[in-house]
Amino acid sequence: MEQPVHTTRSSLQLPFLKAPQKPVLTAGFLFIALLGMFLFLDQGVQQVVLFALGLLLGYCLLHARFGFTSAFRQLLSVGNGTAIQSHMLMLAVASTLFAPILSNGFGLFGTTPTGYVFPVGTSVVVGSFLFGIGMQLGGGCASGTLYTVGWGKTEMLLTLFGFIVGSVVGAWHFDFWVNQMPSFQAISLATDTGLGFFGAWVLQLSLFAFIFFLVRFIAKKRQPPQMKPLPTANGWKRFFRGSWPIWTAAIALGVLNALTLISRGNPWGITSAFALWGSKIALFLGIDVTQWGYWSGTKSAALEQSILTDSTSVMNYGVILGAFVAAGAGGAFIMRRVPLKLAAASIIGGLLMGYGARLAFGCNIGAYFGGIASFSLHGWVWMIVALAGSYLALYLRPLFGLKNPKKDDQFC
Repeated sequence: MEQPVHTTRSSLQLPFLKAPQKPVLTAGFLFIALLGMFLFLDQGVQQVVLFALGLLLGYCLLHARFGFTSAFRQLLSVGNGTAIQSHMLMLAVASTLFAPILSNGFGLFGTTPTGYVFPVGTSVVVGSFLFGIGMQLGGGCASGTLYTVGWGKTEMLLTLFGFIVGSVVGAWHFDFWVNQMPSFQAISLATDTGLGFFGAWVLQLSLFAFIFFLVRFIAKKRQPPQMKPLPTANGWKRFFRGSWPIWTAAIALGVLNALTLISRGNPWGITSAFALWGSKIALFLGIDVTQWGYWSGTKSAALEQSILTDSTSVMNYGVILGAFVAAGAGGAFIMRRVPLKLAAASIIGGLLMGYGARLAFGCNIGAYFGGIASFSLHGWVWMIVALAGSYLALYLRPLFGLKNPKKDDQFC
């Protein structure tokens, strides 16, 4: 076992890094090899590349414990904006890479890259608000649910179950919220405003900088507790086993999303796969989901095809397995019994997130990360309204025995 690493940062000693869990690593690499081989033989190189990108995303998310849910909660409860600042860096990197890719139409495997630009209407407002509540109750967002399942957090399996069920119900109600409720057209800051991609890029970088320094100002005023230090290691071992600085992860996530855009023609997404998985199960149980507006048009083909033809599903498997391997390498994989209140919060949170993501054209990844990086106005609306939902959830969390950060805490 490695010795604890001493640091002068804040005069703190970073926590122990446990020995690697060899059975977990062996199982993880075996699953990766088998699935990768099957994808290559059955689907070809493109799906293997997307699977690999999913692995890297999951590996990165776990190493930095990169969160969206905790970032919103830390800012709203005690004014710690470090994680939100890392979001701004991530979005700046992604926007900088998305702009030339989208403007020049550069894609691999014969794809023509298209960003996530969706209408701004009632569905986005209601959906993102519900998602904001759900992620605070469920213990994680869409990406957080996947990588913490890979980490071994048992309660997140319940969140994932709720997520899938909520996604199916959201697909059932999709036509009402999207087509029958008031809505504006989709608005791209690049192509619908006269700014062009360069002008939209300058505008967004200015907004990222404003938010970055605004949360810094809030932190100076409120003097919040610091972010909890993560288990780490020295030197090159840190890449494979120790924690990563949150800024490193932010840059890596921005780059990986851009690679996803050119590899499959769309940015990284997660929750459409949950709707697909659940709808396939519903079909098996005799529920005719093909009559729902969500599955009309070209989407209906996915219901008849193998799950492995769906790139979002393939990347989701990669995220889980990437986090699984990272957890095993750091000795962090563990499963535990789930208290009743926590189980209830996990399921309710998952239901709200699944339903909300379908209404809002995505989650923290598809709508917030991918939407803003694609210069879509709906991504900015999602962020603001999800923050409002998260704020309400701060008052709901204690009902389920969930704690919020407090000003007198040492860490948040």
